[in-house]
Amino acid sequence: MVFGKLFGGLFGGGGDKAPAASRHQTQEYKGYLITPAPTSRDGQWQVAGSIARTFDDGDTRTHDFIRADLMPSEEQAAEFAARKARQIIDEQGDRMFG
Repeated sequence: MVFGKLFGGLFGGGGDKAPAASRHQTQEYKGYLITPAPTSRDGQWQVAGSIARTFDDGDTRTHDFIRADLMPSEEQAAEFAARKARQIIDEQGDRMFG
């Protein structure tokens, strides 16, 4: 429906979802696992990803993030997502899970 597409675009929905996050290599950084997961939005790629950590008790926690930044290519968005994830880890550490 035309209105659904219009309102979805206005309110953050309706963007094409990227293929599974497994398209992008998971990276280890300071004991955390970073997985870029950019999403296609209006012909560009939105920066997004996840940060995971397995704690000593075996509990794995994940922090998903989505940025407003748009990049012209999926690869650029994935690279920027990895950089942003490292910044989040450096600034927040385990507090991001709280």
